[in-house]
Amino acid sequence: MPSPVRALLFGVPMLREPLPSFDPSAAPAEPFPLFLDWLTAALRSGVSEPHAMALATVDRDGLPDLRIVALRDATADGWLFATDADSPKSRQLTDRPQAALGFHWREQGRQIRLRGPVLRADAGTAAEDFRSRLPGSRAAILVGRQSEPLADRTLLDAAYAEALDRVTADPDLTTPAHALFLLRPVSAEFWQGSPGRGHTRLRYTATDAGWTREQLWP
Repeated sequence: MPSPVRALLFGVPMLREPLPSFDPSAAPAEPFPLFLDWLTAALRSGVSEPHAMALATVDRDGLPDLRIVALRDATADGWLFATDADSPKSRQLTDRPQAALGFHWREQGRQIRLRGPVLRADAGTAAEDFRSRLPGSRAAILVGRQSEPLADRTLLDAAYAEALDRVTADPDLTTPAHALFLLRPVSAEFWQGSPGRGHTRLRYTATDAGWTREQLWP
């Protein structure tokens, strides 16, 4: 008997035209300018939540973990994301400061993959990021206890309301519980899908002399 999941997946629409073009031979020498070009195009094309990215880490036992986080900033120096300082991902990044990031922009048939070491940003940079957030986001960070068991939803509601009052009363309030991490890629892959599965893949690799580029088989 066929699997019910397989039956649901059969015939799911894949990549559809029109999709953006991508000529790897015209790509810049470093990955960040290409990321900026693709992000700008995604925003102009109305891609849903282009700042959402998958973050992969590894725990002390070597087991991988994955979740979706928001890109906070990006420069040629690296890609920034935030988390609770006591969260599982923060502890994993402290124990094993290596990670991978993945963007998937379905509407454009594009993916971007980044891998490399991760550094925790200084307290001042984290505080600036905290203050730049909407009040609701700051309140959620103040509540903390990310990923801990929750015995009663009313406890969360009460803690959130109290934290929102604190943020409202003191707009300059910051907290050391807000951690900001920077991933500095040693490899960056740009993937442009094609309906015929003749996908275009370009990988950048960091070396002592700078970045190298090479195309990959689909």
